Amino acid sequence: MQRRNNVIPSIGLGTFRLQGQAVVDSVRSGIALGYRHIDTAQIYGNEAEVGQAIAESGIKRDELFVTTKVWIDNLSHERLIPSLRESLDKMRMDKVDLALIHWPSPGDALPVEQYMTALAEARELGLTRLIGVSNFTIAHLDRAIDAVGASQIATQQVEVHPFLQNRKLIEHVQCKGIHVTAYMPLAYGKVMSDPVLLEIARRRGVSPAQVALAWSLQQGRAVIPSSTRPDNQRANLASSSVRLAEEDMAAITLLDRGERLASPDFAPDWD
Repeated sequence: MQRRNNVIPSIGLGTFRLQGQAVVDSVRSGIALGYRHIDTAQIYGNEAEVGQAIAESGIKRDELFVTTKVWIDNLSHERLIPSLRESLDKMRMDKVDLALIHWPSPGDALPVEQYMTALAEARELGLTRLIGVSNFTIAHLDRAIDAVGASQIATQQVEVHPFLQNRKLIEHVQCKGIHVTAYMPLAYGKVMSDPVLLEIARRRGVSPAQVALAWSLQQGRAVIPSSTRPDNQRANLASSSVRLAEEDMAAITLLDRGERLASPDFAPDWD
């Protein structure tokens, strides 16, 4: 199945914190199990290994959806496009399917309009099929929309899991007609020990991780869980067939406690 449309596969394989042979094995295993959406980033330091695993997978490139993200050091108009070319060289590709701005410029040292315009130029040059943003606040997103148009922003990738539901931001993203991709959807494994998720999982005959993923999927988001274990990768992929009842969804809604796991010192002031 060729990935020539603008649909982001709902379940992807994250590669954050994976290095060396671990990321090669993870991506290779994931592709063999059926993952067709692979997520990496310049700052992860593993684009070359991701590219190696894809090249060795035996799957045609146009059957995969590959995302990378432009790091904050490369947001200037002079650096953004060259940095994407470097990423493509590392990944052995002529283009990615989706290029994201990883974080807004710290302290807004560079205007949103500058790097969104440069990202749009990268798409026009054929370096990426789609463009989007990550970790943008409402204000940053509105400026990005003013710069390139909401229809040109394929997704906003943000931290979302049962303990950080980010409702105000997500409602704004969706009201603009922009898709949401949830990163850290398993809250670094914290979902595995939550009593509410454990009980829902018991009743549904699935795992708490599958419950957490299904919760996001049923709200129309894409998810990009990370795992190095084939059994976990297989279970995560199978979460697309898990159906939660309204009472399950309502119970998970009550778990929101604003527990943000990704908030580096250069992060924006969150909504």
